[in-house]
Amino acid sequence: MKVNPLAHDAIIVIFGAAVRPDGTPSPTLRHRVAAAARFGARFARPLFIPTGAKGLHGDAESAVMARQLIEAGFPETAIKTEETGTDTLSSVRAVTRMVRTLDPVARVYACTSAYHLPRCLLLLRLAGIRAHACPPPPVPAATRRSLRWFWRLRETPALPYDALLMLWLRATGRF
Repeated sequence: MKVNPLAHDAIIVIFGAAVRPDGTPSPTLRHRVAAAARFGARFARPLFIPTGAKGLHGDAESAVMARQLIEAGFPETAIKTEETGTDTLSSVRAVTRMVRTLDPVARVYACTSAYHLPRCLLLLRLAGIRAHACPPPPVPAATRRSLRWFWRLRETPALPYDALLMLWLRATGRF
């Protein structure tokens, strides 16, 4: 399906998360899509780009997110899935190729969890996309403090590693 690039006033990239063994979205995935849907409701014609390939269970993360967006009331024409990304960097690379085929007038927003947002924004910007932050979903009160620290600490090496890898890919012409 060819998307009319002039028809969208915002491009909202939703970064994937796990799908449960029964094929349902994990809480993280569900919260990210809910935040994107809330944010997308501010625009007259948003285009959602959910990212994520098929993981261990169920359909591709992007397909699961697309169904959630449709259930939230957005038409299929407002959704263009990116089903090849297996991690943040590969998702950014694939989304960059997609966004470059669209009208650059539309603003691009990254939607993900708060701990993951700095890396997503940095990688999109290093890829040449002037990305902005979508308000992240709130952290559920039931989430253990140790788990929140685990997520933050995981990003500490991932951000510079992915940034250096992106710069290397660009410098070597592989991006």
